[in-house]
Amino acid sequence: ITIKRTVYLITALVAFALGLSLGLLIPVYIMPVSIARNVSSIMRSVRPISSSSQRFDTVSFVAESTTIRAQQLRPKDSRLVVDGIYWNDEIEAALPTGYGEPEAERWRRFVKNNPVVKIEEGCGRMQNRLLTFEDGTRACCRYRQNTDQIQGELFSFYLGRLLGLNNLAPSALGVVHSRDPVWSKVRAQISLAQWAEERPVVLTKFIDYLQPAQIPRSLRNSNRKLHPPDVNHNDRSKSVELAQWSDLIVFDYLTANLDRIVNNLYNLQWNPGMMDAPAHNLAKCSKSNLLLFLDNESGLLHGYRLLDKYESYHSVLLNALCVFRRSTVEAIERLRNDQNLANLLERSLNAEGDLVPGLPEKNLKILNDRINRVHDQVEWCRKQY
Repeated sequence: ITIKRTVYLITALVAFALGLSLGLLIPVYIMPVSIARNVSSIMRSVRPISSSSQRFDTVSFVAESTTIRAQQLRPKDSRLVVDGIYWNDEIEAALPTGYGEPEAERWRRFVKNNPVVKIEEGCGRMQNRLLTFEDGTRACCRYRQNTDQIQGELFSFYLGRLLGLNNLAPSALGVVHSRDPVWSKVRAQISLAQWAEERPVVLTKFIDYLQPAQIPRSLRNSNRKLHPPDVNHNDRSKSVELAQWSDLIVFDYLTANLDRIVNNLYNLQWNPGMMDAPAHNLAKCSKSNLLLFLDNESGLLHGYRLLDKYESYHSVLLNALCVFRRSTVEAIERLRNDQNLANLLERSLNAEGDLVPGLPEKNLKILNDRINRVHDQVEWCRKQY
């Protein structure tokens, strides 16, 4: 049986080999010789495409289109903070215009050359008055028995101009003189207001459409922070307001203003809900979303006298801040490096007539120290972010 199986196996292998050989040889005999030669010639003429060969425009176009499309689909950089600690250009461009130096200069000229036709109660404190000029323009007139508060309001405004802040309504120094053409039409009303002659006053342009301004949520709780991680996910309108808050914190720290956010902080000891209340002496223009830094009379003089009592509150707010406007930081650096702050403030005062004393030397030293402190905070934030 084994021999038979072996024979069958050998026979099958021989048959398979013969069939394979016949299958390969038949096309050679059937195909014409000329065709075989042509095929061989064509195969030999084929060459690989070299790198210098001409490329089809369509291929290049597809490649470029793919790149452009990929760039269009790639999400834009949505960071609101750039270079570590600065609001980006989009936020800067969206900030309300506010009131710059041209508006301040026009206001100074206006109040010196236009008559007041009406004085009425308004604008806060008892002896303050709301003035109406001949053309209908209105102003808040700040009248004080204490010249310190007039100086505080005026020099705070000058400092705001040096910092490039547009959140302070135009203000100018004046003097009550009932025989002057500016005041002569309201002599009786001056007497009713119990204003003394030759008293310096500050006239601030009255701004319409104001509403209360709320303190940002990130500054309300005990863990107060306005750092890059706290703002990068906000929408644009909220960030535009926060950018103005970053200027406000710097400004109020420099002047040691007692009558704004420090007022809210100080009163927390009696009212736990104070930080949820509107910010004191801060308003928001409903038409432009501009924050207005109002009533700065405690700045630079009265506030400096009370630093022992209130400095901890001022520092809490500055320490919470690590996002700045680039222009404000540049102004701080300029004032710090040039060491000419006294001359700049004196020049502003001289332009208005020297009706009040300049800022005392002691107060100038405190202001320069506080400028250095803001600079140190900026540097600390740079190292963190």
